Amino acid sequence: MEPNTPENPDAAPEAAAIPEMTLEQALAALNAAEEAAREKEDGWLRAKAETENVRKRAAQDLVHSRKFAVESFGAELLAVMDSLEAALAVKEAALDTYRSGVELTARQLTSAFEKFNISTINPVNEKFDPNRHQAIASLEDASVAPGTVLSVLQRGYALHERVLRPALVTVSKALG
Repeated sequence: MEPNTPENPDAAPEAAAIPEMTLEQALAALNAAEEAAREKEDGWLRAKAETENVRKRAAQDLVHSRKFAVESFGAELLAVMDSLEAALAVKEAALDTYRSGVELTARQLTSAFEKFNISTINPVNEKFDPNRHQAIASLEDASVAPGTVLSVLQRGYALHERVLRPALVTVSKALG
C-alpha cells in the first residue's frame, strides 16, 4: 500500500507507531490516568460546591438587605417618636409650649426625610403632572392656564424621585 503523501492524498494512512509496553507499564499508565481523572473530578466537585455556597450566601444577603433596608431610617425616626412621647407625657402646658414642641418634632422629621432623600411634592402654580399629582377637584380660573395646580390639599412625597404618595391638588380648568 502506498503512503499518504501530498502527491497521493487518497492513499491509506500508515498506522501510527504505537510504543511497545509491558502489561505492568500499561496498568501503571491506566492507574495514573484514573488518578488524574479522580483529581479533576474532585476539583470540579469542590468548585461546584463553592459556587453553590456563594449562591446561597448571596441569596441570604439579599434577604437580609431587604429585611433590614430601613434600619437606619427607623433609627432616625426614633428621635421623632421620643419627642412625641415627651409631648404626650406633659400633663399641663401652654399652647405655645405645645406648638414649639410640635415644630421641633416636625424639624426632626424633616431632617430625617432629607437625610434619606425623601422630598416634598408641593406643586402650587405648577403644571398638573398625573404621575406626581392626584386631582381632587377642578375650578375655573381665568388668571392661570388650564391644567395649573391651584392649591395643594395634601402634600405628596417622593423617595429619590419615585413617588411615595402623590400630592392631592385642585387644578384649574378652561372657562366655559
